[in-house]
Amino acid sequence: MTNPPVCNYEGSDYQQSFWDQGGREYEDRAEAIALKRLLPKSGRLMLELGAGAGRNTPRYAGFDRIVVLDYSTTQLAQAQQRLGRSDKYIYVAADVYRLPFRDKLFDAATMIRVLHHMADAPKALEQIRNTLQPGSIFILEFANKLNLKAVLRYLLGKQTWSPFTLEPVEFVKLNFDFHPQAIRNWLSGLGFSVESTLTVSHFRLGLLKRIVPAKLLAALDGLFQPTGALWQYTPSVFVRAKVNGSAETIELPTDVLSLFKCPDCEKGDLQNKQDHLLCPSCNARWAVNDGIYDFRERMK
Repeated sequence: MTNPPVCNYEGSDYQQSFWDQGGREYEDRAEAIALKRLLPKSGRLMLELGAGAGRNTPRYAGFDRIVVLDYSTTQLAQAQQRLGRSDKYIYVAADVYRLPFRDKLFDAATMIRVLHHMADAPKALEQIRNTLQPGSIFILEFANKLNLKAVLRYLLGKQTWSPFTLEPVEFVKLNFDFHPQAIRNWLSGLGFSVESTLTVSHFRLGLLKRIVPAKLLAALDGLFQPTGALWQYTPSVFVRAKVNGSAETIELPTDVLSLFKCPDCEKGDLQNKQDHLLCPSCNARWAVNDGIYDFRERMK
């Protein structure tokens, strides 16, 4: 089966060019406020999807272990430099459409600034749902099709696509905006209950960011974020969703290998061969390079 295309940041200096030097301090601070509101205080095993260079990872410090996942090994190597190497962090390169984890493994997951690259968002969300335990928390950020700028442009005849319809809009190749109701529909269909919705980046205007200190602008953003329970017109929306069902006390594997399944045949019991993991069921070999488990494509 052919999977949807993947947006690959391999070789990119995204962290430096977009976040560190790209005038995004306000957005970073505003997202930190939203995450603090939505995150469980503690947990055992977190899955961070699209972690990039680990910008948000330190904000999940209440979790015993964190799987830091991205498609790009370049980004993961930068995350290693930022976070260090310890038992707390497990670095995994993988395709969100074919996650290499056993079912009902994690008690929390986050996906921040990643869904907008998903050509088949429901398929990606289904994969994530399969990895989560009943009662676990999923924090999802998405780019909002119904943002105020898009609404005004549409009403003034400046854009052809309607922000009011439920289908995603691809405004640049592999960059999608989503309608909040579509997100809620997908999550509900997969067995999630949305517990909280926050609107974020109310003041994402170049002029404002130049004249108002980022710390103050983010604090103001934080005051408005809870209005997401009433309406969503900001470019970014955060939701906290809970997997339906009673929370279970599931014994976590102590061996990292026990977290994984083969993404090709979906069988577990992978064998450690030092520079790769071997699937005894289908003979697929998955590379292990400098502390990064690479499940993107099987070794030749």
